[in-house]
Amino acid sequence: MSGRLTTHVLDTARGCPAAGVKIALYRLSGHSHRRIAETATNADGRTDAPLLSGAALKAGVYELVFFAGDYLRANGAGAEILFLDQIPIRFGVSDPAQHYHVPLLLSPWAYSTYRGS
Repeated sequence: MSGRLTTHVLDTARGCPAAGVKIALYRLSGHSHRRIAETATNADGRTDAPLLSGAALKAGVYELVFFAGDYLRANGAGAEILFLDQIPIRFGVSDPAQHYHVPLLLSPWAYSTYRGS
């Protein structure tokens, strides 16, 4: 089985998947920060396809940026300046043959992540 990178976003304050969250994926190398993918979550809070899979997933350092502020404003967090807006999660891929799942659990005041399955 070839490796892949996936994600999903759950709105823990509302108790539901976070649909419509824009996500950008970057590959980091030295001082280079290059965007390699952009997508948004579907009604289930997931992306329609893996962010990377097969030969496109290489060992290295990546960063997912979740545009949480847009989602939070659209769902009732009416503040002009939010506590959380763009949420970057930087992580490493050491074995590109594995599945790397990087979920985001989100509320207007906190977030968490972990390496899922």
